[in-house]
Amino acid sequence: MATEVRPVWQVVRYLRELITQDRVLSDIWVGGEVTNLTAASSGHLYFTLKDQGGQLRCVFFRSANLNQRELVKNGTSLIAHGAVGVYQERGELQLTIDFVQPAGVGAAQAEFERRKARFEAEGLFAPDRKRALPRFPRRIGVVTSARGAAIHDIQTVLERRWPL
Repeated sequence: MATEVRPVWQVVRYLRELITQDRVLSDIWVGGEVTNLTAASSGHLYFTLKDQGGQLRCVFFRSANLNQRELVKNGTSLIAHGAVGVYQERGELQLTIDFVQPAGVGAAQAEFERRKARFEAEGLFAPDRKRALPRFPRRIGVVTSARGAAIHDIQTVLERRWPL
């Protein structure tokens, strides 16, 4: 068998070259709902645009987003212009955005607001229903990646504040 085995980086680089040379993907408008928004200290915005059929990671660099930052919020629907590329280190598709315009409230945000109003009408947010947290909880649940920075940060703070 004379098949050539290629390293991952080479395959990802090849795909990146194919995608960046595509005329449609290098000048594209994409519409979707903003989720997972992170504003980096550098001023760059990282988020996901999603709809019922898929999702696409996005980066909106500081140099491009100075006058449009306030438009990018979790739950809003946007129409974004940019170029699709491949983020080499993760081998993921990514839309590098240079312009956004609002398209209204996203479906997930609308559903959230609908449920919130329903729960409020049922009295589930009433002050008399709320319970005080115990001074020293016996258990704490954390929903995150087992290898992510969030769980590491929580463990570090707990060890520092309450060493055993």
